[in-house]
Amino acid sequence: MSKSGRIISYFIIFGLVFVFGWESANFYLQKQLDEGSTDKNVSAVEAFSSIVAGNTIENKVSLDPFWKVWSIVEKNYVDRDAVADNEDLKDGAIKGLVDSLDDPYSVYMTEDETSEFDQSLHGELDGIGAELTVEDRALVVVSPLKNSPAENAGLKPGDTVFKIDGEHAADMSLFDAIMSIRGEKGTTVTLTIIREGVDEPFDVNIVRDTIEIPSVELENLEDGIYRINLYQFNDNTLPEFESLVNDLVLLEPKGIILDLRNNGGGYLEIAVDVLSEFIEGKKKAVSIERRNHEDDQTMYLSGNPRLANIPLIVLINGGSASASEIVAGAIQDYKRGTVLGETSFGKGSVQEVFKLNDGSSIRLTIAKWLTPDGNHIDKTGIEPDIEVEFTNEDAENDNDPQLNAALEYLKNL
Repeated sequence: MSKSGRIISYFIIFGLVFVFGWESANFYLQKQLDEGSTDKNVSAVEAFSSIVAGNTIENKVSLDPFWKVWSIVEKNYVDRDAVADNEDLKDGAIKGLVDSLDDPYSVYMTEDETSEFDQSLHGELDGIGAELTVEDRALVVVSPLKNSPAENAGLKPGDTVFKIDGEHAADMSLFDAIMSIRGEKGTTVTLTIIREGVDEPFDVNIVRDTIEIPSVELENLEDGIYRINLYQFNDNTLPEFESLVNDLVLLEPKGIILDLRNNGGGYLEIAVDVLSEFIEGKKKAVSIERRNHEDDQTMYLSGNPRLANIPLIVLINGGSASASEIVAGAIQDYKRGTVLGETSFGKGSVQEVFKLNDGSSIRLTIAKWLTPDGNHIDKTGIEPDIEVEFTNEDAENDNDPQLNAALEYLKNL
């Protein structure tokens, strides 16, 4: 399958890095949408007009008021410059249409925003290295990336970004917030953070840097127990993971800790490939339920695992989302291993990307995904089999009680 047609389940990482689209388990299917026109060079305004051409749409709602308002605004608004660009009016109108769904995961992206989205899936990015989402119209940290400026500055999952360089984040558009946090390598952005358990907002100064999104690492702990740190399910993950498994099999491990903490997701197919190394049989990995159930989809494991008989612990926390939850959920449902840590983020809806021919795009929620047992984890997350808290004090003291608990559990088997 081409990359343009791959499903992904992801908290999209922008150069801040920022989750644009408020994602994570977002599945994205790249599609070209002709918008009812056969002219590939149609302008954005003409393309928009083709969508709402005529006086009615499928459910017989009259669009006469829309065109009337457009005409009134264009001819009478006091600031002529503000309405001089029909592209801006078109973008605003489409944004309003999609926003009316009241679904934070459905969004219209302009050409620039679409470019940011595409860039987030590949290569290096300049920014702070944190995944954020929108909850109740507030910017919330899902997870800082490993060894990123955000992590080194102390950002934590669940932090709310109250201000950006002194400006209220709630007063900014999403794209303005993105561009305010992004910036050149070596420059500093000040985020005012609200954190649960801390009485007052506080400032965090973060020096922007080039963000190299890590993929997977193998760590030898003790007594034949190894930790697989899986940071993303991206383009580099599968070849690196397969190479890691080749090495790991030769080491004859007595136990494996699969660390999915602060992993915001990635390509769904890669999540299934990872699962396929741990679970016997060509079993169900994940189900996707669409509006039309005739289009429902089930993805299955390969049936050729190399790590199926090795004791396994999976670590999760509030920063584990989307593809991470697919992996943890399947391992938990099949009782293949023990899930330890804190409840995961909880993102179980499916988005599809429709690329428009003017360079813009629409990401729309079109389905839900479920674990093999049919559990829908959206907004609830996956509850660990063994709950172990990781406190702010633990972080300050460089203590990892979750990893320690996993290690002790495997040693005592």
